[in-house]
Amino acid sequence: MTSTNDTTVQAAGCVLWRRSPVDGQVEICLVHRPKYDDWSHPKGKLKRGEAALAGALREVAEETGYAAAPGAELPTLHYPANGRPKQVRYWAAEAAAGGFAPNDEVDRILWLAPAAARDRLTQPRDRDLVDALVRQFEHRGPAS
Repeated sequence: MTSTNDTTVQAAGCVLWRRSPVDGQVEICLVHRPKYDDWSHPKGKLKRGEAALAGALREVAEETGYAAAPGAELPTLHYPANGRPKQVRYWAAEAAAGGFAPNDEVDRILWLAPAAARDRLTQPRDRDLVDALVRQFEHRGPAS
């Protein structure tokens, strides 16, 4: 007998970054979800038939109000969520035009230096994504 719990939940998101308007250093956007009272990267479930990158960019726009220019794919995270396996694909993405307005899903965002973002993230697994983004800048330099 096959149960629906055997189906992996497919989701996608971005580690959204920008250059600080103050000092030009990299800042990472974290979202606060009041439903879970947590800080995370913008992400969400894919719609039926939706490509992962398209879903990641849609979620960034919905949760942060920013359009994003995608960069390198980052590590994929796998973890249980509500009794089902979940897979979340991530991309580095530079924030473009837009601006945040609180909504039902996300009530606050923060732009933080990588070390501060690492410390603020609720789930330890999300910290690996900050490290992966920082490595992208160290090895190839940022796309500008």
